[in-house]
Amino acid sequence: MKVLVINCGSSSLKYQVIDSESEHVLAKGLCERIGIDGRMTYQPAGKDKIKYDAPMPAHRQAVELVLKQLTDPDNGILTSVDEIDAVGHRMVHGGEKFACSTLLTDEVLKTVESFNDLAPLHNPPTLVGVAACKELMPDTPMVGVFDTAFHQTMPPEAYIYGLPYEYYEKYGVRRYGFHGTSHRYVSLRAAEILGKKPEDLKIVVCHLGNGSSLSAVDGGKSVDTSMGLTPLEGLVMGTRSGDIDPSCIEFIAHKENLSLEQVMEIVNKKSGVLGISGISSDFRDLDEAARSGNARAALALKIFCHSVVKYIGSSIAVMNGVDAIVFTAGIGENDDVIRSAIMDHFGYLNIRLDDEANKMHGQERIISTDDSSVKVICIPTNEELMICRDTVEIVTKKMVEDAVKEIMANQ
Repeated sequence: MKVLVINCGSSSLKYQVIDSESEHVLAKGLCERIGIDGRMTYQPAGKDKIKYDAPMPAHRQAVELVLKQLTDPDNGILTSVDEIDAVGHRMVHGGEKFACSTLLTDEVLKTVESFNDLAPLHNPPTLVGVAACKELMPDTPMVGVFDTAFHQTMPPEAYIYGLPYEYYEKYGVRRYGFHGTSHRYVSLRAAEILGKKPEDLKIVVCHLGNGSSLSAVDGGKSVDTSMGLTPLEGLVMGTRSGDIDPSCIEFIAHKENLSLEQVMEIVNKKSGVLGISGISSDFRDLDEAARSGNARAALALKIFCHSVVKYIGSSIAVMNGVDAIVFTAGIGENDDVIRSAIMDHFGYLNIRLDDEANKMHGQERIISTDDSSVKVICIPTNEELMICRDTVEIVTKKMVEDAVKEIMANQ
C-alpha cells in the first residue's frame, strides 16, 4: 500500500508518503503558515527539497497543494491521487474512548470532537485536516492514530489524580499521557535490538525534545508516564514549566495582577528552560551559552537533567526494576552531553556509558558498555512509520471483513 501520513497543527501540515511493503518514504514535506501567507516544502526521495510560497487560507487548500505536488508531472511520485490507498492521521487526544488506532468514521470523528476541550490547540486542526482529506479523497479510507492510546494501559493508581473523584467521572480529569506513538515505536524497537520479546522487558523511554515526556513500559505496556491531562505536566521542557505547585498559578496571578488565562500562557509558552535561562528554548543555544559561561543557561540544563533523572528513578521504582533506558526525539537522539549528565546518576545500577558510542547524533545504537547491567540505547523515533503500520493493519482488516460479508451475502 501507499499510505499518506498527515500530522496537522494549528497552522501547519506535515506529511509523508510511505510504501508499506518496503517501509520506504517516497516523499515528505511541510505546509507552514496556513491561514497566514502559506509556505510549501516538498522532497521526493533521493532528490533536493523544493520550497515555495503558496496561498493556503485553510487546511483544505494545504491538502490540495500536497496532492497536487505529489502528482506533479515533473517532481511528483504518483500519477494519480487514486494511487494513495489510505491516509493515516496523527490524532493527539482520544480520551478514554480510544485505546488503539481506528477507522475514522463519522461517528468516530464526532467522538473525537467531544474531546476538543481536553486538547483545544491540537484536536480541532486535526479534525479540519481529516475533513479536508475526506472531501478531496472521499473513497480513500482514513485511520486515526492517537497519541494518548498507548497510555490507556496504565492502572487507575497511575492515572487518577488526588482530586474529588467526581471531576474524573463528570469531566474525564485524569492523567492521559502523550507522545504515545513515539513511546510505542521506540519500546518495540528496543526489544528488537535486544533480541527479546516486549513482554519480557522493563523499559524506560525518554522522549526528550522541546516537548518532553517519559514512560515506564513494563511487558510492552505503558504503566506510567510523565505528562498528564495535558502535555504541560511532567518534565521541565522548552517553554513548558512541567511539574509545579498548583498554588504558584494563584500566587503569580495575584502578585502580577494577571488573569488565569495569562498565567497559563506563561507556564505553557514562557517557562521551562526558556524562562529559566532567559535566552532560548533551543537546547543548542543553551549548550553554547553555558560553554561561554552563562550561569542561567547552565542552570536551565541542570534543572532539565534533574527532572529527567527524577522521572527515570520513579519509573524504575514503579516497575520494580529496569532492563533498558532508551533516549529518543530531538534532544534524546542528538545531545550526548545531556545523555551523559543524566546517566551519571545511575552508577548504583551498574550502568556505564561507552563514551565513544555516546558521541554520536541521530543514530540507532547501544551506548552503554557491554558489562552494564542495564542497557542504554539511542533510537531515532519514527511516529510516521508507526502510523503507516497501524493504518495498513486496520484498512486490511476492514477489506477482509467486507470481502467476507460480500461472500456471505452471495451464498
